[in-house]
Amino acid sequence: MKRAFCQRKVDEIMQIHVVERGQSLYGISKAYGIGYEEIAVANEIPDPSRLVIGQALVIPVDGSYHLVQPGQSLYTIANRYGMSVNTLASTNGIPNNAVLQIGQRLRIPTQPKPTIEVMLYVEPRTPVTEVMIEEVKRRVGSLTYLAMFSYEAMRDGTLVAPTIGGIPGIASAAGAANAMVISNLEDFGFNADLARDILNSVAVQNLLFDNAIQIANEVGYKDIHFDFELLYPEDRLLYNNFLRRARDRFHAAGLTVSTAVAPKPSDIKTGIYGAHDYATMGELMDFVALMTYEWGFTYSEPQAVSPIGPVRNIVEYAATVMPRNKIMIGQNLYGYDWSAPFPPQGGKAAVALSPQQAIALALQEEAEIQYDYVAQAPFFEYYDDAGVYHEVWFEDARSIQAKFDLIKQQNIRGIMYWKLGLSFPQNWLLLNDNFIVRKITTI
Repeated sequence: MKRAFCQRKVDEIMQIHVVERGQSLYGISKAYGIGYEEIAVANEIPDPSRLVIGQALVIPVDGSYHLVQPGQSLYTIANRYGMSVNTLASTNGIPNNAVLQIGQRLRIPTQPKPTIEVMLYVEPRTPVTEVMIEEVKRRVGSLTYLAMFSYEAMRDGTLVAPTIGGIPGIASAAGAANAMVISNLEDFGFNADLARDILNSVAVQNLLFDNAIQIANEVGYKDIHFDFELLYPEDRLLYNNFLRRARDRFHAAGLTVSTAVAPKPSDIKTGIYGAHDYATMGELMDFVALMTYEWGFTYSEPQAVSPIGPVRNIVEYAATVMPRNKIMIGQNLYGYDWSAPFPPQGGKAAVALSPQQAIALALQEEAEIQYDYVAQAPFFEYYDDAGVYHEVWFEDARSIQAKFDLIKQQNIRGIMYWKLGLSFPQNWLLLNDNFIVRKITTI
């Protein structure tokens, strides 16, 4: 069941280093001229003496580097990074006609960082734990919005609030705007009938808007973020009208309005994504978060959760019908461990895990991490103690860098993450290395 993928070496972009057989953290640190402890702390490595072959590390060095690959020249490398050959050559103290050696390390001059917005969903439990509070404190400095998931809309226009503890105050103190997520969740699932009841009643909508404004004023929410999913496709116009009324009411109250939308590569009007009208949402909303993940999901065959090709297709379509400065891509902070037999042949539901948990599992199972260069996603395989075959797909520094590159290439607003509490230290290191995160002090 082994999958065959191109095993060429990935360029070492910025501070990303992929562990090779026989390498130690000490040896890697010597190559970059820093202490191994710095790398261990940055990547939250519990035991610096144990690494996984294929593990992608972010090296906290000052500056960005590129390892020369076969066939590359100063011209092709300079072109890749958007600079002149003379700039690249002079930075590295070599002639502009120098013949490069495979594996040679070139310093990439610092480039201006684009400014983006970052939204992170938080889904607190009752009671809010100290672990979650500490995680919020760690991450709010890298956010534009902290989105509280979720206020559940009821059929009568009331809202059932999540337990929020002191989380909004922590976000505000760090300069992150609080976003109030309103969903059509009922009994732990998105409910199309619930949404239809709300969408068919202007009176219910008015009460819902009144309640949302009151809560926003009490808590300090700055953005109202709708996450209505799995709607009936024939309710498309009703949902558009609902969002139009919401926009008018919330703007009048001094609030911005945003929405999460299903991942669509075209204007599909049927099925579970049919009710989401990209063009109208782009017109009405202050910004739109594309849920560009879940190709690999709990009951799918093993695959990347957010493969770069489909993600790019959706962003490119969105940019044809809405302003680029309103578009956020969605990014999963998790992967899945699938066990055979895989759907649709049956089998168990895949188990969700964070990138750090995936690395720990690979270490435990002595698995070698491979990389799918088409999907831009890492994966590994193992057999458990019962002899059952597993495939694990997750995120690493290379896969998230591919998304950051896409944001730059498409010149879009930013990125939305699901969700806080899934450990992925490399994401936050690279996010702040690639971008300046916009903070909103007044709305």
